[in-house]
Amino acid sequence: MTTTVKDMLQTHGADLGGVDQEAMARCIEECIACTQACTACADACLSEGMVGELTKGIRTDMDCADICNATAPVLSRHTGYDANITQAILQACATVCKACGDECATHAEAHEHCRLCAEACRRCEQPCNELLARLG
Repeated sequence: MTTTVKDMLQTHGADLGGVDQEAMARCIEECIACTQACTACADACLSEGMVGELTKGIRTDMDCADICNATAPVLSRHTGYDANITQAILQACATVCKACGDECATHAEAHEHCRLCAEACRRCEQPCNELLARLG
């Protein structure tokens, strides 16, 4: 399936040294989706009556959303490519997605938004780790 992310990666003239464009596109797309899920989950947590019990989850959601939101554009820029920067942000993204997924999973039975967010985090963590392995 073609997406705007894939189309844009294919039209760019800079070479990433053989990095799989499919893997790159999937990672960018999952970062964007995870940003949205974490933002929505944090907001939904704030509307819960037991907001005090969800403080760590809200913080982790916000951290994850911020890092995923930074990762997608870094992966989208190829001019002047620096593998060290790409690897560092991918590692940070995978780490925060795991932490957020784990935290949201602890609330998943009580809150559907946490369950959905945990799933989005897992879907983002995986392509980040896969891309890291390919770059390493």
